[in-house]
Amino acid sequence: MQPVYNAADILEAHILKGYLEQHGLHVHISGYYLQGGIGELPVTDLVRLWVAEDEVEKARELLEAYRNA
Repeated sequence: MQPVYNAADILEAHILKGYLEQHGLHVHISGYYLQGGIGELPVTDLVRLWVAEDEVEKARELLEAYRNA
């Protein structure tokens, strides 16, 4: 698996996970519980979306379309 997106928070991660899954990708969210450590951990780059190696290009294209919408 490879990371394709650093989400701002858990909510954004789940929205984008659903979006990618609607297009047939299998998505994993990492860092789900790390936001509870804010203050001890950096505030950014805690929650990431990961996809399989063979789905990276498609995921990046879909995420770019989402950002440009």
